Amino acid sequence: MPKSQLIWPITIATLGVVFIGLVVWASTSANFLESFSAIASDPWGVVSLFDLYLGFVLFAVIIAFADGWRAATALWIAALCLLGNAVAVVWLLLRWQSLRARLSSLPKE
Repeated sequence: MPKSQLIWPITIATLGVVFIGLVVWASTSANFLESFSAIASDPWGVVSLFDLYLGFVLFAVIIAFADGWRAATALWIAALCLLGNAVAVVWLLLRWQSLRARLSSLPKE
């Protein structure tokens, strides 16, 4: 794969590592349930949570379209909803080549 095609996978992997680092930092700095309660009690916190889960649903649709409806698809989606976008990073990196090939074969408008 040419270097120019590696930019996106490297960027996605880097952001995934940063995200996991932030999760570890937050886990050691604050109680999850107390923090979640504070977020859920604020109107903008509710908007942010809705936005987060809307993103999970939209990404779940992409997973389902790309992989078809199989048991593995259900597991990916369940993991996404439980573990968050770290799962999306792993899924994207594992599917990068096939997604790129499928999307590049579509007719250009």
